[in-house]
Amino acid sequence: MIDTEGDCAKWTFPADPGAVRAARTAVRNRLTDWRLDGLADIAALLVSELVTNSLRHATGPIGVRLVRPEGAGGVLLVEVSDPLPDPPRERVAGLDDESGRGLQLVAHAADRWGTRPGTSGKTVWFELSMPG
Repeated sequence: MIDTEGDCAKWTFPADPGAVRAARTAVRNRLTDWRLDGLADIAALLVSELVTNSLRHATGPIGVRLVRPEGAGGVLLVEVSDPLPDPPRERVAGLDDESGRGLQLVAHAADRWGTRPGTSGKTVWFELSMPG
């Protein structure tokens, strides 16, 4: 973990296959620490998909950032950044395709999601509403 300050946590992972598991574990552990267990499984799954996407298409470090919601009824903000400037494209995967469903999963499971360019790449973000 690189930085955890109150309502924000962020990590940088190397662009290797172990990053997926490490990111998933870091997100799940931080959300448990914040007592947001109800969001841990879906947030870890979506982070896993986005980190996997970064590994397939970008080289260089992958950043993951969580911003804890303020009060009841807020939203958890999750960001995954990589050095590739091109935004990801949602595509329709065929029945036999082994890939191409990650962004569809994010779009379906998150309350909102999007991308934005950065100074050295892009960030894909999503929001999850507090349960209950």
